Amino acid sequence: MAAGAIGIVGGTGVYDLDGLTEQQWIEVRSPFGPPSDEVLCGRLGEHRVVFLPRHGRGHRIPPHEINFLANIDVLKRAGATQLVSVSAVGSLRDSLPPGTMVVVDQFIDRTLRRPKTFFGTGLVAHVSLAEPVCARLARALCETGSELGLPVVRGGTYVAMEGPQFSTKAESELHRALGASVIGMTNLPEAKLAREAELCYATVAMVTDFDCWHADHAHVQVTDIIRVLTANSDKARRLLAAAIPRIGAHPAPCPHGCDRALDAAIVTAPAARDPALCAKLDAVAGRVLGPRAS
Repeated sequence: MAAGAIGIVGGTGVYDLDGLTEQQWIEVRSPFGPPSDEVLCGRLGEHRVVFLPRHGRGHRIPPHEINFLANIDVLKRAGATQLVSVSAVGSLRDSLPPGTMVVVDQFIDRTLRRPKTFFGTGLVAHVSLAEPVCARLARALCETGSELGLPVVRGGTYVAMEGPQFSTKAESELHRALGASVIGMTNLPEAKLAREAELCYATVAMVTDFDCWHADHAHVQVTDIIRVLTANSDKARRLLAAAIPRIGAHPAPCPHGCDRALDAAIVTAPAARDPALCAKLDAVAGRVLGPRAS
């Protein structure tokens, strides 16, 4: 992993990033359509940072209409090699009250209508998602959070639902029975696409509420979520500003192989590959496809 940029995807309440110098919003075009917004490029000390607000500035785009393919593609084109995702979530566990920041390590996908891969007919690939989060990146976030005295918990399962509605109580109980820790609407297919793009990926899931399973708390209300989001967003900015130097201090190849996820993933013979699809994947998979992808 060369000295690439550190990518940040800001979720609900995180639409920009404090402390960056040389800030510039730039348009990065993707063959997969328009991303959520322009990319904010800047520096934090000696480290390059590229930031994308997942819902667009002003929160224009609902979860089920986010163009995840374009978002990951433009971050890779902008130079990101590592990606930290910040997301608002509901808690499915008493031990994870509002205000907790969970660095999850597993995902359950219950989304229904979203494109979930860059690959398709003419170029077939199967990446491993047994460990969907980069352990090195997760460790850096947790160590930083601990040093700052933030309520960061390492490990947990994020269940992704389609939305935009919140869960029914029956769904909430089902997700608890599945063993999930938190619930959100945006980290899948994001995590899957990050692996296909050979990006180290980790999520900071910011708990805003107990999902509606909790008998002692009112059902989820947007007004309550926004109130907690304000406090959570401040903590997230502090965490990111302090974690970026630690994350950027590891320019060597990822010890977990995130940056080599496609080495044995593509199964379509070179002669049978669709040239048009290969060209679209020049950023995502150009390392393994070679000059024919450009």
